[in-house]
Amino acid sequence: MDLGLLGQAAGMFAVTNIDDILILALFFSQAAGAGRAGVVRVVLGQYLGFIAILAASIVGALGAGLLPESAIPYLGLLPLLLGLRAAWRTWRDRRNGDNDTEEPGTSGGPGILQVAAVTLANGGDNTGVYVPVFTVAGIGGMVVYVSVFLIGVALWCAAGRFFATRPVIAKALSRWGHLLLPVVLIGIGMLILIEGGAFGL
Repeated sequence: MDLGLLGQAAGMFAVTNIDDILILALFFSQAAGAGRAGVVRVVLGQYLGFIAILAASIVGALGAGLLPESAIPYLGLLPLLLGLRAAWRTWRDRRNGDNDTEEPGTSGGPGILQVAAVTLANGGDNTGVYVPVFTVAGIGGMVVYVSVFLIGVALWCAAGRFFATRPVIAKALSRWGHLLLPVVLIGIGMLILIEGGAFGL
């Protein structure tokens, strides 16, 4: 196997997904109350969303794009809406005093589809990078890229879980994560919309 190709694939994954580590740490922090089931949901959601990105990239490389390029910026609406919903829930819980009364372990954390939607939206523009690279790499090279990327997702999940369980970081995420998650999701959504030129922004 070509070590240069492996290195290129690993580098491309890292560069195009570096921001996912923060999001994963936030999701793992939110899922802490659900124990192992919460962790599994985050991992499955991350894989589901990333496999959708890979599927779109592979189909695009084979000459039949799933989404027109003009539609990609509007994927920013997914994290934006999820962020607004999370902000509303945080405001509602604070107003009702739920944050102070909630027992540890009662929070179910994010669902598989929520994590997948954020992963897909945040990585939707990755297809613009992956499609031409996959096209040039051919079928054999594409298999290498996809294999490395799927291993990369596991490493990213491990890193996100690691950061979410470090005492200092876990304490900060536990205290501020419910406020930080909506801000990050809304920020990602707005960034995708603005950089993609959606609505003439």
